[in-house]
Amino acid sequence: MQRDVVLLFGEVLFDVFPDGRRPGGAPLNVARHLRAFGFSPRLITRTGSDAERAVLLDLMRRYELDDSGVQIDPVHPTGQVLVEMHADGHSFRILPDQAYDYVSAELASRSAANCVPALVYFGTLAQRGMQSKRALQALFKAVSAPRFLDVNLRNPWFGETVIRDSLLHADIAKVNEEELEVIGQLLRIPVRGRAGLASALIQRFNIGKILVTLGARGAWLLDRDGSESEIAGPVESASVVDSVGAGDGFSAVFIAGLLHGWPPAVTLERADRFARALCGIRGAIPQDDSFYSPWLREWGLDVESPK
Repeated sequence: MQRDVVLLFGEVLFDVFPDGRRPGGAPLNVARHLRAFGFSPRLITRTGSDAERAVLLDLMRRYELDDSGVQIDPVHPTGQVLVEMHADGHSFRILPDQAYDYVSAELASRSAANCVPALVYFGTLAQRGMQSKRALQALFKAVSAPRFLDVNLRNPWFGETVIRDSLLHADIAKVNEEELEVIGQLLRIPVRGRAGLASALIQRFNIGKILVTLGARGAWLLDRDGSESEIAGPVESASVVDSVGAGDGFSAVFIAGLLHGWPPAVTLERADRFARALCGIRGAIPQDDSFYSPWLREWGLDVESPK
């Protein structure tokens, strides 16, 4: 196993804000953070044959991200999500029929063939297209590694089948509180409440850990053995520019903590604070590496030789 390699499957796209567009997509956001933390993420995705592809590839090279798994689609465009800002947050309009819906299974398997990753990251949004869903299944067959499911329920791009299949392949599942309730309803789980639902999912799908983010109230983790960890949010809230990508930042730090062997409560606390710091910038990923420096110093990470 290559302890620093994380394989990430899914969407790359542009988040289009009222004041401009910024690169995004959960797998790209998580990969950007992991690379800054000293890991070697490999992204498996698909873009259009357009100007947006060139921008994304340039950005990936600038951030020293492996772009060998970024496929090119001659027909469908690079993904876009229209972000609408509101007084109490934001909403998304995710455009249909984008290049990331057409990831090639053969090319995805080939991209993963020469590495033995410490972890495979995947989500639900990129499975809305049947071709990409088949590519993810092929990837699971090609690679044996723990799997981190980052649930991302965006209407109307999810359903019972995608959720059930995703949970069946997950060793760790991350959801927010609202998503946990939706999953419970779709799967007709006859219990309610965070602890009951999470425990039922662990038992039904043989999942090792369920991670639940609670927004301003922190985060909670339940292990298969029944042990729990929870951290509360800060008493005072910081100023928020936007919360786009905050959950992806949380995922990246949680993965880092998992692979470095941090205690669960420490991992949750660090992930929560990092996600809140991301809410103070526009877009999902920092433009400048200096954003990461205080965190790396605090966590004692040697970015030149990740574990």
